[in-house]
Amino acid sequence: MKSDNNAELLPLVDEDGNVIGSATRGECHDGSKLLHAVVHLHLFDSEGRLYLQQRPMWKEIQPGKWDTAVGGHVDWGEDIGTALHREVHEELGISGIDPQFLVRYIFESEREKELIYVYKAVYDGEVLPSDELDGGRFWTLQEIREAIGRQMLTPNFEQEFLKLPIGE
Repeated sequence: MKSDNNAELLPLVDEDGNVIGSATRGECHDGSKLLHAVVHLHLFDSEGRLYLQQRPMWKEIQPGKWDTAVGGHVDWGEDIGTALHREVHEELGISGIDPQFLVRYIFESEREKELIYVYKAVYDGEVLPSDELDGGRFWTLQEIREAIGRQMLTPNFEQEFLKLPIGE
């Protein structure tokens, strides 16, 4: 069975995004709440639909739920832009997009604390979800609104969708 690489080295950051140390993925997700950097991309098509990925059942956090099109950790020694483009290519098989920065904020759950850099982009080409995902599809904004609160979407995605200028 697949699993995340809990030995992967991640940069620890302060609330301004400055690197202050390092820890493994396992250490960052064990309830320690070590602040680490993450990138999210909300991918729209020209019709205004939003692509969501389905998290695989083997994921430790929110298995099987629908989530942001792209979400991934910034690797040790990597800058935010490089991490974003790497994750977009790894998860969706896409390159050459022009992401627009939206916001940076801190997300905290019972297991982790992340400094999330949020971007959006418009893309009408083919999306090829990797085997890191259980697929994905474009959703209308109305479909997303109807799914909120029904345990179909990750809490982090719901929070971003409701509070940030994603669907505008």
